[in-house]
Amino acid sequence: MEAIEQIGKAFEWVGVAVIVVAALITLWVGLTTWRRESGDAAYVAARRAFGRGLLLSLEIFVAADLLRTISVDLTLEGIGALGLLVVIRTILSWSLEIELTGTLPWRAGGSETG
Repeated sequence: MEAIEQIGKAFEWVGVAVIVVAALITLWVGLTTWRRESGDAAYVAARRAFGRGLLLSLEIFVAADLLRTISVDLTLEGIGALGLLVVIRTILSWSLEIELTGTLPWRAGGSETG
């Protein structure tokens, strides 16, 4: 069980790293788009890049929570807390997806561009 707990912590660090890398990529995308196009286009491109990074990190954090619950807190209360976290993070993911694509996640169906 100790190994699973350590793997869960590693997932958390990967999630943090994804956010940091997404922020750096966002800066680069924003600056390069701003040089080629307008400030509005740079904002949209940077927002989309960072949003995608946040979506990926949310999924990684859910995996870390699952591992932690399995290894550390396998009680009814722990499972309930995990369920609440998953629901909150799912709502956040859907909200970000709608902001980025303008469509509901289950209706995107490959119509995503970029």
